[in-house]
Amino acid sequence: MKLANIKAGKVISNLFLASLIIGICFAILYPILTLLPMVFTDLRELGAPDSIWIPSVFGVNSIEFVFRSIMRGQPVILLQTILYALSICAIQVFMSAMAGYALARTNFWGKNLIFFLVIFVFLVPRQSILITQYLHFKHFDILGLITLIRGSDIDLINQPITLYLLAIFGFSVNQSLFIFIFRQFFLGMPKEIEEASLIDGAGFYKTYFKIMLPNAMPTILTVAVLSFVWAYGDTYYTNYFHTDGPYFGVIIDKTFKDANNWYITNQARSWFDTADTNELAFEALKQASIITFLTPLVLIYFFVQKKLVENLDRAGIVG
Repeated sequence: MKLANIKAGKVISNLFLASLIIGICFAILYPILTLLPMVFTDLRELGAPDSIWIPSVFGVNSIEFVFRSIMRGQPVILLQTILYALSICAIQVFMSAMAGYALARTNFWGKNLIFFLVIFVFLVPRQSILITQYLHFKHFDILGLITLIRGSDIDLINQPITLYLLAIFGFSVNQSLFIFIFRQFFLGMPKEIEEASLIDGAGFYKTYFKIMLPNAMPTILTVAVLSFVWAYGDTYYTNYFHTDGPYFGVIIDKTFKDANNWYITNQARSWFDTADTNELAFEALKQASIITFLTPLVLIYFFVQKKLVENLDRAGIVG
């Protein structure tokens, strides 16, 4: 009897856990389940009662619109956004790893203050320091040297170099978090490794680049993926510091403002000869743009998700 009660309890707990997991998965996947039928339904059939979950008339007009309107007939804009995210990712990983190693393995005056400022920058909302950053790049100068040489400061607003300077100096998207992650990882490395390298004649930099950095590959992968995703999807810094830049997310944000509803819908009607398109067309075109925007991220996660999950417990976030 007691054994039967234990088995019944396990069955009930397993059913409850399975129901909970299914419910959470459905809540996460529901927006996608309703999104895909809208995107791949012919524009003339949007809103039809039989096109809610499965398209009654399959069509790729929405995807074609993204290619013709957002990408202007060629995928260069998407490639430029990917290259931008990759370059920011490389800078963030390189600078954050060095900063994290210095904060973890060296002793110098003011180290604790610098680490406090790193955490402070992460906790403070970006909006609170935006005006200061904007004015700094609007009247960019280095200790008065630029003004001394050329007679005036430099306006770096709406220049791509501004975004790279933010990454170099640790103020890019969530870069203080990356410094913290690297610091926590290097804190967990045995001191004997450094002592052995010093005995073998390796200096500080050789120890870092030849020994410590290769051992940090799991953390580097984790930070690189997070950095790429956040840089690729950033519309905050790109909007303020490089408004005219070819960033796919910014272009989507500008194109699909509510004020452009009539223009976008009529443009689609003209291109695809769909005079009877209803008000759902604007939303379908917008969602098609979002799916196109997310495709590189999904592909990256598909290839690295196994390693990423394996490395999360070794990324230095805890401990």
